[in-house]
Amino acid sequence: MKFQRSTFIILFIILFSHSAFSQERPGSFADLTEKLMPAVVNISTSKTVVTKTNPFPDFEFPPGSPFEDMFKEFGTPQKRKSSALGSGFIIDKKGIVITNNHVIQGAEDIFIRANGDKEYKAKILGTDPLSDIAVLEIITDDKFETVKFGNSDTARIGDWVIAIGNPFGLGGTVTAGIVSARNRNIGMARYEDFIQTDASINSGNSGGPLFNMKGEVVGINTAILGQSGSIGIGFAIPSNSAKLVIDQLLEFGETKRGWLGVRIQTVTKEIADVEKLKKARGALVASVAPGSPSDKAGIKDGDIILEFDGKKINEMQELPLIVAQTEVGKVVNVKIWRNKKEVNKKITLGRLETSEDFKAEKPRVPKTTFIDGLKIEVRKIARDDLEQKKIPLNTTGVVISKIETNSPVNYLKVGDLIVEAQKRNIKSAKELNNLVNAALRTSSKTILIAVINDQNQKRYIGVKLK
Repeated sequence: MKFQRSTFIILFIILFSHSAFSQERPGSFADLTEKLMPAVVNISTSKTVVTKTNPFPDFEFPPGSPFEDMFKEFGTPQKRKSSALGSGFIIDKKGIVITNNHVIQGAEDIFIRANGDKEYKAKILGTDPLSDIAVLEIITDDKFETVKFGNSDTARIGDWVIAIGNPFGLGGTVTAGIVSARNRNIGMARYEDFIQTDASINSGNSGGPLFNMKGEVVGINTAILGQSGSIGIGFAIPSNSAKLVIDQLLEFGETKRGWLGVRIQTVTKEIADVEKLKKARGALVASVAPGSPSDKAGIKDGDIILEFDGKKINEMQELPLIVAQTEVGKVVNVKIWRNKKEVNKKITLGRLETSEDFKAEKPRVPKTTFIDGLKIEVRKIARDDLEQKKIPLNTTGVVISKIETNSPVNYLKVGDLIVEAQKRNIKSAKELNNLVNAALRTSSKTILIAVINDQNQKRYIGVKLK
């Protein structure tokens, strides 16, 4: 009897668990799709493209041939209409549509199909190329069905999602999948924090919504991996990030992002070891823009930003997004790591859109002394180097002229400037060599150097010496 009772309890638990899990997987998406479909729109754009015809059609030249360009000059200009397709969704019954910026960029005419396949003309209310978001308005007095944004932060890996859009011009296409990953950076936009999904996304899906099972928009479908079509790896802008941009575009017609005025880099294990950080985290300040909010607050090259406005910075790429989403003019507390201890700074944020980026200049390629510990050849910085790179004339250091294949810094380039070692300004090749030799005598055999690269950017590098 005891055995039978135990068996029954175990069987009940198994059946209950199976039932609980099966409830999470919908038997059909039909009811949800029927509710959401009217608010998803198809977008088509057109623009005029000017090309020149070949005046000598009997002659064809291979691509790159000097004759190809020469004969193009004699061609007759021909105008043609170029079109593109995309998707979008309506968030206001007056016809406010959200899509990707790349869907409508450069368009002369924008047409939207909605309300039972009716075609409307639309105008642009605002665009943001940095996040690849655009806000449109349908030019009509008609009213429309809408959808609402959900909280993308609650979307967990493994959650069911559905995508509705216009792939290859096939409007009203529905696909389903799960959230495959979070916080993806694929190098497509300046500010990235993509949701990855295996819901099928193809050309034409761009700008369309990614829904959770509550029918809320948790992402804007933006990109896929690969050029030949869906392979089960698609990317969507999280709704929480998108909504901040959309609200500003609706209010101002433009974005107003926070700006620190620093160039940052990853804190590697080697850098963390040199700086006596318990683990590699935060964002290392490679350089500070003169007159920037960070400069005014006393932030220095080599500082490690650990916390911004109460938010911990674990990975370097987290900081730009957090700063961009912070109100311009806000006074924030920034916790930094300097000289092996925590320091707090108050910074009044500037506006990114009105700031000036660093200007990159190509450096000259020089030649000179061998640093055995680094397996590189260097020479002292000359005035011409400084003037060409437009950096302060009192800058000291050495210029890399040769890098051995077995060098621990073989990822650097000839022409890069080494301006610091162990947080000390370098005045000569001899001084650099002495500091390298001193580092070789330590147990860690690690040295921290600061390099100005060919993009005129200063970077700190923790080097494990051989």
